[in-house]
Amino acid sequence: MTASKQQLLTDLQTHGIQVFDPQALPLTRKGGAGPSDHQAVMVDGQTIMVPVHTHSARHSPFQVESHANGASRLMSKGIPVADITFTHKPKFYDLTTEDGIPYSHIATLHSSDVLATTVLQHCIRYDQAETSCQFCSIGQSLAAGKTIAHKTPQQLAEVAAAAVKLDGVKHMVMTTGTPATHDRGATVLCDSVRAVKAAVDLPIQVQCEPPKDLIWLHRLREAGADALGLHLEVVNPDVRKRIMPSKANISVAEYMAAFVFAVPLFGRGQVSTYILAGLGDTAEEILALCDELIELGVYPFVVPFVPIAGTRLEHHPSPDAAFMQSILEPLGNKLQDSDLTSEKVSAGCARCGACSSLKSFERKRHEPV
Repeated sequence: MTASKQQLLTDLQTHGIQVFDPQALPLTRKGGAGPSDHQAVMVDGQTIMVPVHTHSARHSPFQVESHANGASRLMSKGIPVADITFTHKPKFYDLTTEDGIPYSHIATLHSSDVLATTVLQHCIRYDQAETSCQFCSIGQSLAAGKTIAHKTPQQLAEVAAAAVKLDGVKHMVMTTGTPATHDRGATVLCDSVRAVKAAVDLPIQVQCEPPKDLIWLHRLREAGADALGLHLEVVNPDVRKRIMPSKANISVAEYMAAFVFAVPLFGRGQVSTYILAGLGDTAEEILALCDELIELGVYPFVVPFVPIAGTRLEHHPSPDAAFMQSILEPLGNKLQDSDLTSEKVSAGCARCGACSSLKSFERKRHEPV
């Protein structure tokens, strides 16, 4: 991908898109577990999640021009920039369980071919201001009646099988709020993975906080999980304490120990972490930690922070495109040089790559820029 296309993708994810006709957005939602306030957009053959309901999107230089034939064009200050395509509502959204629960309340489509679910839609850190992660909106979907508190293994298996059959879903993400147990959600993830794997052949990434006893990571692998996400979110210890005061009690060092334990279990590149750029970490701090992660065989998925309405950080600015470029370009080169690219990840956020333009920077040095 050329440098101009990389720049466009990065600009879109930091600025968002103004969309004046809500009917032009076939698959978007406000609030709730992320990615929220986004729309999946295909640009130049790559699907990315672009903010459309955020404050920055309302003031974005990018707009959508829709045509009667269903085509859409991305505009900037009245000038056509690119032809774009929106991801459409999947067929499995039209189905319900025998007891009347919409399939979309059990799992949702992310990007264009990823099935995602939050197995437990509650977290011990969420309800109190002194403990909650300030960017988190896990409770919003539940409060709005758009999901259910606990998705059973049987429900997840039923929906996953339908999503593969009807919509060609390629892989699945299972995340969870953190319960008040030492396994930090690993038990329900194990049960869920087993049920889905028994119903359909689908690569699965599980995501949770590092369990107090790391043996749970071994159990997740034994249950059939193909990939693992342990998400740092923030790098600098002081920023971690300010942005996520309770989760910060699990130190970066503890995460690193969990990564060392997990990589031999899942394989090099099958363990990843999410890093939200724009919350106070410097580019140098992020890149320094990414070097350590790559050395361990962990894929560092760096994404621009997108504020979600209703959270304590809803008015926090997104990082600018230049800041993201200063991270993603050297990081993409390092991932390519280390043969640790997103295409080698079997399932999950890093495999999908839609929440960041990082994938577009994973280029060989001799490719045109």
